[in-house]
Amino acid sequence: MCAIAGIFNLLSEEAQVVAMLRTMQRRGPDAVGVFQDQECTLLHARLAVVDPERGAQPMQLLFGQEHYTIVYNGELYNTQELRRELVTLGHDFKTHSDTEVLLHAYAQWGQKCLEKCNGIFAFAVWEKNTRRLFLARDRMGVKPLFYCPHQGGFLFASEIKTILAYPTMQAQLDEQGAAEILLLGPGRSPGCGVFRNVYELEPGCCGYLENGKFQSRRYWRLLDREHTESFEQTADHVRFLVTDAIERQMVSDVPLGTFLSGGLDSSLISAVCAAKLRREGHTLTTFSVDYVDNDRYFVPNKFQPNSDGYYIRLMCDVLNAEHHWCVLSPQELAASLEEATYARDLPGMADVDISLLAFCKRIRENVTVALSGECADEIFGGYPWYRDPEVRDRDGFPWAQNTAQRCAILSPELKQKIHGEDYVRQRYLRTCRESDILPGTAPQERRMKEMVNLNLRWFMQTLLDRKDRMSMYSGLEVRVPFCDYRIAEYLYGVPWEFKDYRGKEKGLLRHAMRGILPDEVLWRKKSPYPKTWDPIYLQLVSQRLEALLQNKDAPLFSLVTPQATRDILAQDAQWPWYGQLMGKAQTICYLLQINCWLEQNRVQMLF
Repeated sequence: MCAIAGIFNLLSEEAQVVAMLRTMQRRGPDAVGVFQDQECTLLHARLAVVDPERGAQPMQLLFGQEHYTIVYNGELYNTQELRRELVTLGHDFKTHSDTEVLLHAYAQWGQKCLEKCNGIFAFAVWEKNTRRLFLARDRMGVKPLFYCPHQGGFLFASEIKTILAYPTMQAQLDEQGAAEILLLGPGRSPGCGVFRNVYELEPGCCGYLENGKFQSRRYWRLLDREHTESFEQTADHVRFLVTDAIERQMVSDVPLGTFLSGGLDSSLISAVCAAKLRREGHTLTTFSVDYVDNDRYFVPNKFQPNSDGYYIRLMCDVLNAEHHWCVLSPQELAASLEEATYARDLPGMADVDISLLAFCKRIRENVTVALSGECADEIFGGYPWYRDPEVRDRDGFPWAQNTAQRCAILSPELKQKIHGEDYVRQRYLRTCRESDILPGTAPQERRMKEMVNLNLRWFMQTLLDRKDRMSMYSGLEVRVPFCDYRIAEYLYGVPWEFKDYRGKEKGLLRHAMRGILPDEVLWRKKSPYPKTWDPIYLQLVSQRLEALLQNKDAPLFSLVTPQATRDILAQDAQWPWYGQLMGKAQTICYLLQINCWLEQNRVQMLF
């Protein structure tokens, strides 16, 4: 995994190049590379995972009548199959890196190579003779890619901070960006980079920068199809896809481990990895996060009826893994708020981001690559809002049923310019309309497909943002096997009755993977990412927000009113701010992150 960036038709002397590279080195601590060709400059910072000695970038290839140069961030999981096919077509390889395979694939097939790639990626290819630049992003959006038309030229990068580092860039926020942060955040509209004129290439999209204009297209989307397999055939198919995805994503020339929360998804990944490593004579390394005195303060609720510790220890015994605990204190969480905001480039999921940042730092001390269980809930229907009719059938994003509360905190200036309820609802309805659903589909089945599309295009992207930025900040590559596009494609057509087997969240996945885990873990109720329940944490962030209220010039109060901020301190909201985890303490932390973000980026307000 790496960081990539590019400068097109803009000044790219040492000052500009160094400024951008400096922001990329945490993602790519092992090496940096620069390619320059008249109007095009490509930058790369590398985290060496496969073929460390010979996989340097930018990588070049002369093929036919064209000279190609690639910068690439990601990992292909079907490298060997692609290599064999390309060899039969006359290609010769000098390394065993997936970068070289991807470069040859593009030279052979052009943009159609994307249809053949199974992996997570964001990459750019410069065609020297045609003078055009190609950009692409993986189907599920695991790897990030942002771009910005600027002063008649063009900038792109893995992270927003790299674009903002270009010396003539100014971080600007207009009313639409403010609406994204306050009404949708920490989610974002697909393609939106929040800052003015900063965009994200959407998952499953690619495009050419040609004659000074960038035009993108969607090369992949979820398509509905008739499901003809029986339940048991479906379960067998799921077992193959999940196991194959996990084993494919274990490819690495550096140490590898897994996240282990004691929940279904991470336990399945750990069990499959442990079995494969055991056959090869190795032991799996696993990692768990916990909080000081969390057993003492944990309060069961409908989202999390029990804590994780017992199940983690049970899985460690079953796997015979080399296990590492990362135990965090409330003070450590509160002290890392600014660092997590910088790592993400935007206000994020509050202490869930912060704890993951600290967790990934500890993991990186032991391994360079880790596998994690994100995205199973979106694909298999694991979240409470899939199965709670009250929320599922309500208009609006199911993980953020608090638009009225969000609108109420807007500053008077923003209230005049933003029609909050309409802003949120139009984005929700657009995503529902874009869901591909076969004619004649029953109403409940139609709604469940809308829910999958909403979750994949919105909620899952927030989690993938969090995972990528918090891990890559410490040069840790985290892979997410459940994001294999083959799983998403297949499951989209599977009827809800199958997914909801035995009336249990992810019932189909549990049945399909039986025998791999102890039943106690296999049928355990879904448990979200662990957070601290220590009242000291709420006290610490509340004190920080109270102190901020004493500063009338704090940038936060150009977006929200001080009185609304005091109200958040004084009372509990009916709904979480976002998802299951962002309660009162996390909402307070989110407001602190907004203020921090505005200060860090010296954001200019355009309203």
